Amino acid sequence: DVQLQASGGGLVQAGGSLRLSCAASGFSFGGLAIGWFRQAPGKEREGVAAINFYDGSTNYRDSVKGRFTISSDNAKNTVFLQMDSLKPEDTAVYYCAAPSRPLLLFNLWAFSPSKYDYWGQGTLVTVSS
Repeated sequence: DVQLQASGGGLVQAGGSLRLSCAASGFSFGGLAIGWFRQAPGKEREGVAAINFYDGSTNYRDSVKGRFTISSDNAKNTVFLQMDSLKPEDTAVYYCAAPSRPLLLFNLWAFSPSKYDYWGQGTLVTVSS
């Protein structure tokens, strides 16, 4: 079966850093994509960063550009999200997700949860002020 496991969350002060990991089993990232999403209490789930393994392109939401970096170790089926200069508004449960097929028009659909079929259980990131 296909499983995704997000880990690496925790408590950090504003301005600090955290590195999240997404470990996949049951499939390979090659030719597909991985997205990082987050959801804060009372808010909708939103895309944070995504990587398309078809061409290596990446997407970031505007609020994290220059602060977050998505990367991968494809041999280990692991994707990372390096989060620097964290802000209280980054507080949320972070999920990694994968589609079952390559995403067409990646830039348009990368942050659409409905395009992703496999989800991890999430890891909590709390940023204190």
